[in-house]
Formats: sequence, C-alpha cells, structure tokens
Amino acid sequence: MKDASKNQLIFGRHPVVDAINSGKAIDKVLLQRGTTGKIEIELRKLCKKFEIPLQYAPKERLEKFAKGKNHQGIIAFSALIPYYKLEDLLPLLFERNYPPLIVVLDGITDVRNFGAIARTAEGAGAHGLVVPKKGAALINADAMKTSAGALTYIPVCRETSISAAVDFLIMSGVQVVASELGAAKKLQDIDFSLPTAIVMGSEGDGINPGVLKKATERFVIPMKGKTDSFNVSVAAGMILYEALRQRG
Repeated sequence: MKDASKNQLIFGRHPVVDAINSGKAIDKVLLQRGTTGKIEIELRKLCKKFEIPLQYAPKERLEKFAKGKNHQGIIAFSALIPYYKLEDLLPLLFERNYPPLIVVLDGITDVRNFGAIARTAEGAGAHGLVVPKKGAALINADAMKTSAGALTYIPVCRETSISAAVDFLIMSGVQVVASELGAAKKLQDIDFSLPTAIVMGSEGDGINPGVLKKATERFVIPMKGKTDSFNVSVAAGMILYEALRQRG
C-alpha cells in the first residue's frame, strides 16, 4: 500500500485511543467493519470530538496495512504535520497586515499533485492550504517528498466542509476565485493584490458545482493548443505565479 508508511501507523485499541486523547495529530482511523460495543462507541465519540475522519473497512484492508501485526480491528494513521483551522489562521493573517493568499483544494486525491501544489504555493508566497477531511490526498511520505519540504512550512487547514470554508472566506472579505472554461475574464484580469482564495478542483471532476457557484470571480487560463485543460498542479502553478507577479 502506498498511502502509509510504518512510522505513521498505530495499531490496537488502547494505543489508538491513547494517541487520540493525548492530542496527537491523526489523519484518519480505520475501524474493522462489523465492530460493535464500547470500543466502537468510544471511537465514534473521540473522532467526532477531535474531528478525525473515521472509516469502516473490511478486515482484509486492515490486514494489508498491519502486515502480521495485531491490529485488534483498529488502525490509526498519525499525521506527519500539524493541522490548523481556517478560522484561526485567517484572522492572524489580517492582524499582520498580510493580504491573505489561500489555496483551497477541493478533492485533490493524488498525493503527487497535492505535494506539487503545496511546493508551488509555498514558493509563491501563499499563506495556507485548505483541504477537506474526507476525499482528499493523505499527507504521507510521498506527499512530503513531492512537496520538497514545503508542507513543513505552509499551514494546512483541514475543514469538514469545503463549501462552508468558502462561505467563511467570503464573509471574511476574501475574494474566492476559480478557473472555469468559458469564463469571460482571463487569468490576468483578476486582481490578486486583494485578499484571495484560489479554488482548485479534483483531477477528474474539477471543482464541485456547488463550490464553483459560490466563487466571487471566475476566469479562464488562456490556451492556444488543442487540449482544453491543464493538469491541476500545472494550472495551480500558473495561477499562483500570476498572483506572485501582481504582488511583486
């Protein structure tokens, strides 16, 4: 399995519960499907309290990760980085008189794309990434490697709902911009000197229609070739460096 490394995994009921209660950053918890009783109830409550994704998985999937270890039907994936809350990060940026530049990743599932975007975002001066708790690339060793260390510098905000995060950004005075084929404006027409959040959609489906509808500005990246779109990490690079150019 490529989405975990040995030092990320915590096996067993008591070790997982203790890790969560200690405040250790956890990416997600896998619970064997069919588990009932006190441990299932306790884990549900703990994961809800600490806002950790809880997934129910067949025994075979847990066995693949455990590789012979006694997992007792529970595996936790410890996070390689701390997670932040957008509601904490954004006011801090405004207090420091930084016009925020945030990258919102709406369903990026490929760890290499995620790592590449993080690397470009950090290099272009972005102040943070926003990712969903579910349906997003796991920040594992591959993502860290592809980011060339950028994920240790740029804050990553893990939010329950990307749609709600976009609402919060708009209410906070941040323009939310998104690329859309057929948009009237071109990339260079967007004023990136303003507080800005750039929304990037998933590799296959693009930006969720509900999220795209909320964007305060939409633009198209000019193209001359026959293809009609760029890889998401390439597109993110173009957008971020237009922002960097405008911000000097």
